[in-house]
Amino acid sequence: MDAAFLVIVTTFFAGLGMFGLIAPAALLQPFAIDVSAPESRSEVRAVYGGFGIAIAAVLVVAVLDIAGMRSGIAITVAAALLGMAAGRVVSRFADRRTPFYPVWFYFWVELLGAGMLVAAAW
Repeated sequence: MDAAFLVIVTTFFAGLGMFGLIAPAALLQPFAIDVSAPESRSEVRAVYGGFGIAIAAVLVVAVLDIAGMRSGIAITVAAALLGMAAGRVVSRFADRRTPFYPVWFYFWVELLGAGMLVAAAW
């Protein structure tokens, strides 16, 4: 089950990364973020695309448990996901309420992913 959790989260990051590289405007459309300028598309490709692919690659190392790094990688990526979820909570108190999708949908995706990674770390 531990490896399955890692594969699920790896697949999520790989998909996110590819989507961010290929279609940055479509990726951020649910969040009402304007990416009409090349600078903004570059930022989406870097942060969502490149970073997502890099995290997926590191998670492949965890899936294969190369050099016994599974737990460290899993906990590190779980911490990143928890940081993302925490940012959404801060935004909830700093801004007006938002509908469930997309903000709170991804909050739960982030919590679930973090939980699966923590489970995979043990």
